[in-house]
Amino acid sequence: MKNALFTALLIALFFTACRSDEEQIQRIDQVIQLYIDSAGTDLLNQNVEGHYSNIRMNDVYGLTDNGPVNFTLKKDADTLNYIEYIAGARRILIDSTTNQKVYESKIAMLLTKQLSDSTDTIVNDTLSLRYKSAPDIFEISEVYYNNILKFRKTDAGPNLVRVSK
Repeated sequence: MKNALFTALLIALFFTACRSDEEQIQRIDQVIQLYIDSAGTDLLNQNVEGHYSNIRMNDVYGLTDNGPVNFTLKKDADTLNYIEYIAGARRILIDSTTNQKVYESKIAMLLTKQLSDSTDTIVNDTLSLRYKSAPDIFEISEVYYNNILKFRKTDAGPNLVRVSK
């Protein structure tokens, strides 16, 4: 009898502790799609002359000097190539109010551009991501490429960043 009462009490405590009537769900929107072109030519397309043959991304605010950041090369419905970045770079707090915080991640991009069969050039670029965090949302708010604003969040659509070189 004692065990049955104890078990019933534990079950009641479990369900009471798991109640979420007043919890607010935070929407997360942090994926970006980065397109890079030159005069309309997709520089991420491996079949195009002058494309970027090797792409590396490194966390500038990382705890070590070498902090690789994961990304994926993908194609959209129009078969244009883009870099999909989800997360991985360290975020630092750059502004804070009572209801909202702004974080920043900074990524050093090392792009190897193949000029000919025997000649490569290395391009060093910087990608800065600003995030807005509030109780109801965590989202990309701005994206800077080489310190130039390339994207500002205005609606609930995808975070498409287009860079022309």
